[in-house]
Order: sequence, then C-alpha cells, then structure tokens
Amino acid sequence: MAALCAMVTAVTLATGCSSGHPSSAPPAKTARHHVTAAAQPPVQGTVEHWGTFFGASKGVNYDTQASPVPVTLPGPVTGIGTSNSTEYALLSNGSLYAWGLGTEGEFGDGGTKNSFTTPVRVRFPAGVRIASIPADVMPYDTALAVDTTGHVWGWGQNGGGELCLGNTKTYLTPVRLPFSRVTTLAGASNHALYDAGGVVWACGQNLDGSLGDGRMRSSTRPVRVTGLNGPLVTRLVTAFANSGALLSNGEYFDWGYDANGQLGDGLVHQSSDVPVRVNLPGPVAQVAQGGSIWNNGQTLVILTDGSLFSWGAGHSYQLGNGVTRAEPSPVRFYPPAGVTYQSLATGSATSYAVSTAGQVYAWGVSFAGQVGNGQMVTASQPVLVASGATAVSATANNVLINVRGAP
Repeated sequence: MAALCAMVTAVTLATGCSSGHPSSAPPAKTARHHVTAAAQPPVQGTVEHWGTFFGASKGVNYDTQASPVPVTLPGPVTGIGTSNSTEYALLSNGSLYAWGLGTEGEFGDGGTKNSFTTPVRVRFPAGVRIASIPADVMPYDTALAVDTTGHVWGWGQNGGGELCLGNTKTYLTPVRLPFSRVTTLAGASNHALYDAGGVVWACGQNLDGSLGDGRMRSSTRPVRVTGLNGPLVTRLVTAFANSGALLSNGEYFDWGYDANGQLGDGLVHQSSDVPVRVNLPGPVAQVAQGGSIWNNGQTLVILTDGSLFSWGAGHSYQLGNGVTRAEPSPVRFYPPAGVTYQSLATGSATSYAVSTAGQVYAWGVSFAGQVGNGQMVTASQPVLVASGATAVSATANNVLINVRGAP
C-alpha cells in the first residue's frame, strides 16, 4: 500500500538529498587551536511489517513474519504502500524504495531478484520525483506511483493490462502511463483505477464488473467508470474483484463482486458492473477495501462522526463485529474501550486500525502471521500489535506501518 525532496496505500539506500549527508562547518581558528563541527548522522526512517509475501508462484509464501519486523530507510518516510508481493516506502526527497519479491520486476530497478531485508531504490528517469503512491493497495505483482507533475508511472507484471498501455507486457523499470492530473489511484489483482482530471478510468481484468464501465469485458486500454459525475472523487480503493470510490460529499460507491454482500446494498450474489451507492447513516471520512480471492472481500469505513461500519465477508471476524457471518448491509463495529481509530486497512481477511495515539490493532485471520501478535491463530477481537504508527497499509497477507520518531 499508498498514500506515498516529496499514500498509499513505498523504499532506498541512498536519498540523493544534501540533508542526508554529514556536513562540516568551516574550522574556527584561535591563537591556540581550531574547532571542527562534529559530523551529523543521516536522518533515517523506519517502517515495520509482518505477515507474508506471495506472488509469481501462486500459493507459495515468502519471508513469513508473525510479529513486526523493522526496515530502515535512508531518509524520512512520507508514504507507504503494499502489494501481494512487495512493500514500498516513499521518502521525503521523492525517491521510492521497495523490498519483498522482485521476480516480476516489482522493484522497478531493471532486475528480477528478491530482497527481503534490504530496500531497493526504484529507478525512475532522471528528474522524476514521486509525490504519492496508492496507500490502499497495488495490483498483483505490479506497482504504481504519481510524480510531482501529476503523471503516473507503472512497472511489474501487468498481467491483466492494468497499466493501461494496450498490452500485458512485464516492465522491469517504470514506464509513464497515459494519464495526467492524477489525484488518486488504486489497483488490486489485475485491475486498476485512476482519477485523471476529475474523470475516473479503469483498466485490466474485469472480474464481475470491477472496471465499472457497464460491461463485463476486460480492457488493456482506459475505459471510463460510469455514474461518478458530480462531486469530486477523493479516494479510490480496490480489492480482488471489487472497486470503490469515496466522493467529496462523503458518499461512497462500490462495484464488482457480490457473493458475500461486498456491495453493501443489502443484496448477495448481485454483482454490478456500475457503481452502487452504499446507504450509510452519515458521510464517510475514510475507507479501506480488502479481499484477495473468491468468497472473501470486505469494506470498512470511518464516518465523519468517528463511528465505524463494515460489510461483506466475515468468515474470519474481519468485519470487526465479533461474528463470523457475511453482512450485505453496513453493520457497526467498535474499537476497544477508550480507543479512537483514525485510519483503517484490510487485507485478504485481516483488518487493521491505527488509533489517534498511534497504536496498531489487528483482527481476523492469521494463518501466516497477519495479525502480528506472534501467533498463527485467528483473532476474533482487536489485538494490540504495535505502537508509534502514523499510517498503515495492507494487501493480501502482509501489512506495513510507518513509525514516527525514527532516529
């Protein structure tokens, strides 16, 4: 997930910023001696991750971690993002780093090697500085980033044509996509959404209508999402076979797969190839959408009054309401006593929240350590797993947080 010198929902070893290097003041001479200023250590950033990576060889897990593991970056981190295979960190100087699986070009450095402990700098053309990355989620084995001029770059597997370039070619280094004035974007599985100049476009595999253009046909070229004219879209979200858009007036729309009530309109098995408005008791302030395969997928929202609602698949307690059933209409869930959630994320069937105090809570499935409490046991209630966080991103079975106050 991002979202990420410049969310969402991503990491390098050399920032290129002058502020990241030791500096020395000119020596001050006296009659007896001179003094040289002590070198200052480079400012670093820290993120933490847990869960597991998978990709390329589907069904194989890599670098499984059941508790948070720190990753150090060569500068302050301003954005984080995740995909099924790889995690990303955006630094304040506009550089982007990646780690995890790299076999499909996910690192964007021209290679295909994995790196689980050492961040690799994504190689953009000279002069390109990144302003944001999708915080919610990125496509399968594929990555996206927006530069400071509003143009989008993509790289990786591109298996469904989600890069909108008219092909399904793998790109080992970032290529510029056919959009400008991009304000928000998201991708999952083999499809992606882009808001360019106030128009929402979709590309890639069209599972159950997840492109939202009124058809069930896939497209490697941009197609316009229907029914989103009017209030500006402030956030796009995606999951395995679902998509969503949050409008500036607080209305939220879902489209795509609906076997477990993922559309939140009270129906099941009524997939939609056009956006469907979700009936909620107030405006939405923040939204997270998850799901990574058939028969899962859920959406969690925070309303402007701070109340929490969720809907969709609930077989592993991922809706946060303490039960294991699907909910085709929004149901309210609550944080632990005395805790206020300020942001949410959700993966395949595990959900996460960051509190106003920076505490990270997780609940749901944990067969690969997704909860992060050191156990491989499903959590029916929120578990405190980390603190000091400023942001969270989760995709499939891995989760990443940005940590404040890095040395």
